[in-house]
Amino acid sequence: MKNTIRFTVPGLVCTMFLIYSCQKDAGNGSNSPGDLNKPHRVTIYLTDHQTPVFDSVFIDLRKLEVKLEDDTLPNGGWVNLNIHAGVYNILRYRNGLDTLFATGTLPNARVKKVRLTLGTQNSVMKDGQSFPLRVHDNDREVVAHLDNSNFEIVAPDQVLFWIDFDASRSIQVDNSGSGNNNGYRLKSHIKIFTRSHSGRIEGKVLPAAADALVMAINGTDTTTAIPDDDDGEFKIVGLNAGTYKVFIDGQNNYNDTTINNVVVRNREDTHLPTITLHQ
Repeated sequence: MKNTIRFTVPGLVCTMFLIYSCQKDAGNGSNSPGDLNKPHRVTIYLTDHQTPVFDSVFIDLRKLEVKLEDDTLPNGGWVNLNIHAGVYNILRYRNGLDTLFATGTLPNARVKKVRLTLGTQNSVMKDGQSFPLRVHDNDREVVAHLDNSNFEIVAPDQVLFWIDFDASRSIQVDNSGSGNNNGYRLKSHIKIFTRSHSGRIEGKVLPAAADALVMAINGTDTTTAIPDDDDGEFKIVGLNAGTYKVFIDGQNNYNDTTINNVVVRNREDTHLPTITLHQ
């Protein structure tokens, strides 16, 4: 039996500036371009687009660079940023959590691309067992193109944006190995977003025994969240403005529920009422 709920949620405007990391409630900066040609500080946060398949996803992050629009700059305009290089369990950054990932100073604020370089110590945990993530040489660098909607300028002279590492799309079954257990391949997908050019959906799913998955669907674009084990709360960030269908996939013989016509607006949180699944 499938339940369908139809309503439109107006959402609330979130007005706090985000100047900290690893918080469930992060705020928005405001675009105030000023002089883009002068030096700007840059702050970049890392978050995760979740996967329900794995218990942990360990990604070896080695380098992050930003490419600027300026033919006179050395190294083709690529600027190396300061990061804490190492292995990140990116599934820690779910339900709106993030972590401060990179900082630095840019000669200008005309940002065009970001390039993430991976190391070799990548793996996943599934049902208590560890599997390596193979990364082909041509997949060691991940490049994303940016425009003015992917980053924002916050006072004083600071570039700010988030990198969403899409674990669900990035991990593929790898049939290139030997033996019966071929393992997995990492072909990274990342999304760049800001709070001022995206919205969020948040709510609560009960009971915990349902082990529910929450999917926000807009056309062919699907974003997944896994409710918190303790209180059932979930949050999906970095959504493009639009009208979504939210599908709650119940496990352990709990029925599914669909919520239609969920409106997401830039800079706003769309709050869903508590969703209780039944067997």
